Amino acid sequence: MSDPTPLLFAADRLADRFRSMPQRRLTQLAPEGLRLARRLARQEEAVAGGPARSELPDAGIFAVGDQIALAAHDLAEALREADREEAEAVLAEALAAVEDGYRLATTRSARM
Repeated sequence: MSDPTPLLFAADRLADRFRSMPQRRLTQLAPEGLRLARRLARQEEAVAGGPARSELPDAGIFAVGDQIALAAHDLAEALREADREEAEAVLAEALAAVEDGYRLATTRSARM
C-alpha cells in the first residue's frame, strides 16, 4: 500500500488556492481545475475497478476547488486498497498532475 498523504496534502493546498482566488483569475483557471478533478476521478474509477460512473459535472467555477479535493480524497481511498505496484504508479502520476495544477494556479501569467 502506498501512502497517499502527499497527494492529499497537495490536492487540499490546490483546492484552497482555487477557493481563495479572485473571481477574474478563477474564471480563467476553472476549466483547467475541472479537467484535473475529472482526471483524478477517472483514475479513481480505474483503480477501484467498479462500474464507470458519469463524468464529474461542471458545477461552476466556485465549486472547482471542492471538486479537486473530493476527487483526490476518493482516489486516495481507492489507492489504499489497490495493488502496491499499481498504486505507486497512479499515485506518482496523480501527485505530479496536482503539483502542475498548483504551479499553474500560482504563476505570474495566471495572475494577469
